[in-house]
Amino acid sequence: MTQSSHKLVARHVEQALTEAAANSISSDVVARCLLSEAIRLFKLERTNDDIAAELAAAADNLDEDAPLAFIRP
Repeated sequence: MTQSSHKLVARHVEQALTEAAANSISSDVVARCLLSEAIRLFKLERTNDDIAAELAAAADNLDEDAPLAFIRP
């Protein structure tokens, strides 16, 4: 994922958070919805085991100072 890809998605996430806040929807709910959508997109081309490995790798490598870099295991 290039930095410009991350910036593009980050802009949309910020817009979603702003709209959600205006409708009294918590950022936690937004995050769960985004995760659900990410999984839906993964399912278009990947197996459940592959998706699970991707999510486990991301969880194992959390870094507060860097965006999640989803890499194919």
